[in-house]
Amino acid sequence: MTVLEENYDIVVVGAGHAGCEAALACARLGLETIVFTVSVDSIALMPCNPNVGGSSKGHLVRELDALGGEMGKNIDKTFIQSKMLNESKGPAVHSLRAQADKQEYSREMRKTLENTDRLTIRQAEVSEIVTDKDESGKERIIGVKTVSGAFYHAKAVVLATGTYLNARCIFGDVSNYTGPNGLQAANHLTDSLRAHGIQMFRFKTGTPARVDKRSLDFSKMEEQLGDEKIVPFSFSTDPESVRKPQVSCWLTYTNEKTHEIIRKNLDRSPLFSGAIEGTGPRYCPSIEDKVVKFPDKERHQIFVEPEGLYTNEMYLAGMSSSLPEDVQHAMYKTVPGLENVKIVRNAYAIEYDCINSLQLKPTLEFKKISGLFSGGQFNGSSGYEEAAVQGFMAGVNAAMKVMNRDSFVLDRSQAYIGVLIDDLVTKENHEPYRMMTSRAEYRLLLRQDNADLRLRKIGYEIGLVSEDEYQKTIIKETEIEKEILRLEHTTVGVNHQVQEFLQEHKSTPLKSGVTLAELIRRPELDYFMLTQLDSERPRLSCEIAEQVNINIKYDGYIKRQKQQVEQFKKLEKRKLDADFDYNKIKGLRIEAIQKLNRYKPASIGQASRISGVSPADISVLLVYFEKLNSEERNVNSHG
Repeated sequence: MTVLEENYDIVVVGAGHAGCEAALACARLGLETIVFTVSVDSIALMPCNPNVGGSSKGHLVRELDALGGEMGKNIDKTFIQSKMLNESKGPAVHSLRAQADKQEYSREMRKTLENTDRLTIRQAEVSEIVTDKDESGKERIIGVKTVSGAFYHAKAVVLATGTYLNARCIFGDVSNYTGPNGLQAANHLTDSLRAHGIQMFRFKTGTPARVDKRSLDFSKMEEQLGDEKIVPFSFSTDPESVRKPQVSCWLTYTNEKTHEIIRKNLDRSPLFSGAIEGTGPRYCPSIEDKVVKFPDKERHQIFVEPEGLYTNEMYLAGMSSSLPEDVQHAMYKTVPGLENVKIVRNAYAIEYDCINSLQLKPTLEFKKISGLFSGGQFNGSSGYEEAAVQGFMAGVNAAMKVMNRDSFVLDRSQAYIGVLIDDLVTKENHEPYRMMTSRAEYRLLLRQDNADLRLRKIGYEIGLVSEDEYQKTIIKETEIEKEILRLEHTTVGVNHQVQEFLQEHKSTPLKSGVTLAELIRRPELDYFMLTQLDSERPRLSCEIAEQVNINIKYDGYIKRQKQQVEQFKKLEKRKLDADFDYNKIKGLRIEAIQKLNRYKPASIGQASRISGVSPADISVLLVYFEKLNSEERNVNSHG
């Protein structure tokens, strides 16, 4: 039978947040790219809460933007409320979060894809990956097939299937074999992946009900306003362009009546009856999970958030559930402000197939199949932001492979993206992985405010950041350094104005002259407060002033973390052979040998983060490879 055959450099399977970033990166690097989706209407869909960012996730989006990704630019165009979270805490945990207009976000991203050169969008379900063997006998990807039998030749393939593989949506006794929001599931690809030896997991996530805004009583809720000063996600966005009216979100709480209804109906919950097989996210539990696991808690927060400007649907964040329909109606109506609530869409849980991410290299390429890459929730993570950055990294590395350029890996000291991917490919994840600031060892260095200073150059070298954007970053960096140097060398004396200023701000009076930088380091003072003592201060943008303040104020801590990074880098630079047999090394414990042979770490540093490999095992590895290198040097010197 004659079937359609087409040739592309790169195939991307899935057009969610991971697939969009992967496809855009590949096409923008000049490669002929095709992205497959089960529905063109689901491009960049937000089936859960339509927001971008949040604690640690905001860091990921700003890093992605600094490298040349699209999510930050897209949310800047489509947000309806913006807030900087954790502002009462230190700058390491400040995180930007924006509520999106769900339809506009998807529409704007689709428009971007449709108008990108060398990028083709195709609505079809991919059912098979196709491989052959290279010269060394290793399996390599050569293309994909769709359910219609069409064959798409490709030099690399990126899998970004999200929550669609063998998806099943469940509430109570109702079980629908669909993807999120009732969209078509992808039911064929899993069998092909298993046939190629890929290990699959079954994970679960969930979403709350969407309700009609007209049926809510907001007078019984606490209004949550956006920030007056809006900070854009993208370093390319003009701050003036995002100054616009914002919508309100609202806060209410569950109570003992809510919890009692849930407890009485736990036997009808598929979560507790065994009807759901998949493992759910620990850090985003359903309301029934919360009630069971925290029996002493009298109430739980519920954020009532709009889904967009042109819809009355509201999202009940914090109250996801898979309880039966009648129970959902009863429990929601016990919440203040929701007494007369009308549900538009029931809450549901969704099960889906994903991979064991330990099968991936740090480049997100499968260890066993050359040219096959993977990104997003398909890798066992959760969240739009985690998905987007993985899709970007998988897409860039697929492009690098096709173009015979060096692969691209960010380590844990460079970016939250590096922490996320290292955790996925090194640590055993038996539940959907979620990024958190506590996972980053060097989070004072990896702040969301300095993502451009850390990563713009890398994005430029890859080819995804323009010359103009890169030059702006260099100028910004120069101005920051120049101002810090000026403050370190500008002295204020013991005069009436200075002493009065210090007294006014409850700061210790001076006994001798000090530099402005020394005053900024005092806990009760900062760069902005010292304006009246600093007559020579140049006019600087808010972004530059913020960097100056943070770099001076936290100078000691920053230097200490940089020293820790130097030690970390030493272990990362000690590369390991992917084909090495660790049975050869005497002194390693049996568990360490098994884990090292299974995971094949790329470096001593990565080996040190594998569960079951102890510091003593790392010492044995260091001694062994140092001895091996010494012997090789001796042979070469006598050669």
